[in-house]
Order: sequence, then structure tokens, then C-alpha cells
Amino acid sequence: MEVAGSWTEVFEASERNETPGAAETLLGSSTLTLAPLVANAPPSLHRSQPILITSSRMKGVDSFCASGPSIPNPFPELCSPSKSPVMGSLPPPSSDKHLIKVYSEDSHSRSVWVSPGATARDVCHMLVQKAHCSDQENWALLELHPSLGLERSLEDHEAVLEVQATWSLKGDTRLVFCKNYAKYEFFRKPMLFFPESMISDSADVSKGMTSSQLIQNLLRSGTCPEIQGFLHVKEPSRKSWKKFYFFLRRSGLYCSTKGSSKEPRHLQYVADLEDLNVYTVVNSRKLYGAPADFTFCIKPSRNPVRVQDLKILCAENEQTRTCWTSAFRLFKYGKQLQCNYQLSKSAPRVLEGSNLNDSKSKSEASLVAMDFSGKSGGRVIQNPTEAQSAEREEGQAWRRREALRCSLPNLNSGARPSSIHKTQPWFHGGVSRKEAQRLIEKQGLVDGMFLIRESQQHAQCFVLSLCYKLKTKHYLVIPCEDGGRKYFTMDDGLTLFIDLLQLVEFHQINKGILPVCLKHPCVCVAL
Repeated sequence: MEVAGSWTEVFEASERNETPGAAETLLGSSTLTLAPLVANAPPSLHRSQPILITSSRMKGVDSFCASGPSIPNPFPELCSPSKSPVMGSLPPPSSDKHLIKVYSEDSHSRSVWVSPGATARDVCHMLVQKAHCSDQENWALLELHPSLGLERSLEDHEAVLEVQATWSLKGDTRLVFCKNYAKYEFFRKPMLFFPESMISDSADVSKGMTSSQLIQNLLRSGTCPEIQGFLHVKEPSRKSWKKFYFFLRRSGLYCSTKGSSKEPRHLQYVADLEDLNVYTVVNSRKLYGAPADFTFCIKPSRNPVRVQDLKILCAENEQTRTCWTSAFRLFKYGKQLQCNYQLSKSAPRVLEGSNLNDSKSKSEASLVAMDFSGKSGGRVIQNPTEAQSAEREEGQAWRRREALRCSLPNLNSGARPSSIHKTQPWFHGGVSRKEAQRLIEKQGLVDGMFLIRESQQHAQCFVLSLCYKLKTKHYLVIPCEDGGRKYFTMDDGLTLFIDLLQLVEFHQINKGILPVCLKHPCVCVAL
């Protein structure tokens, strides 16, 4: 409040006489009024009125700002759109690229810009470079429906945006970037994926040809033998399951209404292979009341995922489920899968000659095997078999030296800590047995896939989970003491290892008590 001229404070009692309707009605017990000392003071000014700013004044402000010293930007990389990690990743306004979000197995996500025709192979190569993955093979995009428990690996030639166009806007569907070693394993070991008991008799059209030769010839031509066998099928809108005999042919999926009869009058048409996708079902016992854990389902590929559109099937074991799902893929895509397989084998050589490869692979490509055992100096080992044998001998010699060094009484315990396994990609902490099996199944049931985890039943023990012949086996790693030092063993102390890292390195070369050497660590990449 502003008052013109000098003023004094005057307090009046609350009992003062008030004129009705006066504007200065008192609400409190006393009031404070201001009386000017100078008579005939000019009337008070009206404040809070809008002031008109002329154009000449605006020009003066601009000129003042322009004449002031410029303050340098201390963080140009954050404020510049061309160098910003967010703005710099935006495509030009005229670009037709689309933004997709891809998740890693630790639930972190990364957004990438892709063109309308980008395939799953293109997106995987892009993510391999962005995540600085040392291994550039066997990566895949997983289409995951968490609420329904469905997942499938996108084929390398599938367009990612076309797949996303079939998703429901209100769903929780996502893309997951992960390993998949078993994507084309049926080309390498066909008899493991297609047992003779599941091959239809009508497929034996070639005289004098064994089942193994028949399967290999069919796979080379981009097709698959007819598959038959019993499957449990979930009844629509009910939790009950029924067992039927199914036939998978090039023309579609059929079930027999009378036992295992193949007569046309007993065959009922179930689905067309051209317009469906096959998914594996996770946690099927809890979600759908399945009689076993080896469940898969088929659904139309052009429609959003709805429960009423799912045809849920359950097999007796993992080999049977893998046979059915692999046959669905081969009958649907045919020769395209053979081309994808050949391209995946040549992909590492293409990447090594491209600018996308890192310096590590370039330096390793320039290394040669040398032999310094003779008296005349070193020589280059030309024979690959001899080079591999020399590598094994050198590894065994290193392990002997390491074991001798660790057995010395004045060993510095900090030189090789017992917790070194926690930094390795194959160590997964305290995951459960069921979660370990799920991780291995997701990254591919191939021989030699493994991980190490902490045992939940035995204190201070570990478990080696290993995949062999489409099954996950678990081996207990027990700590023991010898000569006052702690070791690890899997064969009751016959073979001792100073830590889990040495145990893994040993079994990557020697099987020991395992059915197969350790080949593929089950890893989780962070985007």
C-alpha cells in the first residue's frame, strides 16, 4: 500500500459508531487507519494498472541484451541437439524411421530407430554394436507376452514393425534382446530334433533310405517330414484337457477323431500353417492347468493375441515339444529358414571385414600359433590340428603352474580371491532350480549350455546347470579342504579346483564327469 505525503497512526475503539452500509466496516476489535498530515494532499495514485510498453522501449531492451557480454555454455554436449544423447538420436524430419523399444533380460530397455523394412536380424546387429557385445552370433529378438505366458523367437527375416502392428495397444507385449543358440540347431543335429518314432510312415517315400538320410535330404530342400503323435489339447473356455492324435503335414495340422487312424474320414482339420505362429508357454500349469510343463500354442499371425484364439497343446516331454515347434517353423517358412541358417554362418566373417567390428577381433585375427619347444627358436604352426593341440597343452601347463602357486604356504590370499566367480557372465547368483532351467530353455537347449548358481539346499555349495540332449542336468559343486586350503570338487574330491573359474576352464576342455564339455555360457546382456 502506498500513501502520498506524511501520515500518522490513529487507533480507534471497536465501539465507534458506524454508519450502515459504510465501505469501511470494522471486523476486528481495533483498526489501523492512516490520516494524512498535510491538508489538501493530492489524491492517491491508482496502482496495479497495466503499463503500455512502447515499441521503442522494446528495441532498447533488445539492444541492451545484445550489447551485454555473452556467457559461454559450460555443457555444450548436453544443450546442442546435434551432440545430445537424446536429441542426436532423432532422425531427420524427412526420415520415415520408427521408434521401437527393446528390453534386455534384466528388464532394462533401449529405444532404437528402425526403418519400416528392418528385419529382426538388422535390429539384433544394431543392438550388438550399441551394447558392445563381444559375441556377435546367436542373438535373437524374443516376442514376449507376460500376462499370457507366451514367447517366441522372431525369425531373422521377419519385419519387426509388421510384427508389432499385430499387437494390442492395451497389452503388455514387448521385445526382448537375448541369446538363442538353438535357433538353427535342427540343421546340425536333425535326429535329435526329429526322432524316428514321430515321423509319419507316409513320409518314407524313398525306397532304401534310412530315416536319418530322409530327414537330412528334406532339411536341405527346405521342408520337413510329416510329424505325428499324441498331444493334450485344452478345450475352449474350459480348464479341462483332452488327448488326441495329431498329424502335421504341409497342408496343415490335423487331429484324428478315432484313435491314431489316418483315414480321411477320421481326420479333422485344425489349423492352416501359412497363417499362424507357434509360441512356447511359460508357467503353463499355473496359467492354464496344463498336465505338464512342455506346453506350446498356435495362434493366427495377423490378429492380436486373445485367449479365445489360442490353440494350446501340451506334449509329454521336451523333445516332443521341440519336434513339433521345429516342424511348424519348417513347414511355414521352408527354404527361407535354410537361407537364414546359411546367412547366420557367414555373418561373423562379414562383420570381421566391416567397419562395425571392434579392435579386439582385429587384433585376434592377426595372431598366429607359435612353437618355442625346439632349440632353433620359434616356428609358426601351420597345421590347425597341431595348433589346437598346442593350445590344450599350454592350458594344462598353466593350470599346473597355477595349482602349484596356490599351494604355496606363503600365498597371498588377495592375489586370486575366492569370489572371482561373481564377475563371470556364467554366474547367476541365487536363482532357483526352476529359474535356471527357464534361462537355459530361453537361450536354447543345445548341448553344452551352462550356468553356475548358488545352491538353495546346501550351504556354501554351488550347482552347475548343464544342458544335454534337450534336458537340463544339475551337478552339485561341493567345497572341501585339503592341506588347510579350500577347494571345490564335483567328484567327491578326486579332482580339486581352487575356485569356480578354474573348474569352468577345466571342463571347457575336458568332460570329466560331465556328459559334454562346457560350450555356451548362459549370459544376460544389459542394454
